[in-house]
Amino acid sequence: MQSLRTPEGRFDALVDFDFEPHYVEVADGEGGRLRIHYLDEGPGDGEVVLLMHGEPSWSYLYRKMIAPLKNEGLRCVVPDLVGFGRSDKPARRSDYTYARHVEWMRSALFDELGLSGVTLVGQDWGGLIGLRLVGEHPERFGRLVLANTGLPTGDGKISEAFTAWQRFSQDVPELPVGQIVAGGCAVRPSAEVIAAYDAPFPDESYKEGARVFPLLVPTRPDDPASEANRSAWARLEAFERPVLTAFSDSDPITKGGEREFLTRVPGARHQAHQVIEGASHFLQEDKGAELAAVVVAFISANPP
Repeated sequence: MQSLRTPEGRFDALVDFDFEPHYVEVADGEGGRLRIHYLDEGPGDGEVVLLMHGEPSWSYLYRKMIAPLKNEGLRCVVPDLVGFGRSDKPARRSDYTYARHVEWMRSALFDELGLSGVTLVGQDWGGLIGLRLVGEHPERFGRLVLANTGLPTGDGKISEAFTAWQRFSQDVPELPVGQIVAGGCAVRPSAEVIAAYDAPFPDESYKEGARVFPLLVPTRPDDPASEANRSAWARLEAFERPVLTAFSDSDPITKGGEREFLTRVPGARHQAHQVIEGASHFLQEDKGAELAAVVVAFISANPP
């Protein structure tokens, strides 16, 4: 598998992002290796909070949450999905599948880093991939925080907002990653922050993963990922460890998506579910400190 690696100089002097990079390598599925980047902040013996980003962002999205979590003695592990951030970027669009993303993260987080007792914070594709990991390895997870995400199987109705996003992602000549993130915020970020979201992608050849992600969401019952997601739902319907939803109040893509978790996942019962006010799709960018406080309170209220 041919892959691209963003030059390190692209990450120099990003605003509010002075974290030390860490790397592991995983099998790419075709006899080669892929380098995956992650942040690892906080005490090494602290409870693990796994912060998983989605499309088309990277670990930079969680920069506002790391300090508040770390200050509570929590260990923050923040990976960049393959194709994003400092992680390697396979060069062909066909290299990216939902199943491969799950396997790449499983290998990095469990085989290489050996994480357990994990509190997952999953937003967007961070939930789609993270919840598959929960379904396949529930013993690794102690709590779940689900924020503007879902686990689609293709059996339900797809919103017009999402189908419009799919069309845009395929038709636009140049995918404007930083502007896409800005458009998913309630308050427009500064030019320096928008540039930081563009940093992993020197040109269009680095964006094959970002381009294909909208098409990998199961939107029909016979999607290649549908059956695996149904199996993950079966596990979630037996998952009794604490589950919290923390969706924002202004996301047109995932609005109302928390209801499925509240009705189907037993661990969501009797929890203090939250609505993050004044935030859109990228609620970590809009209200990162507030979301971090919700995570801290949830962990405190549900000790191991």
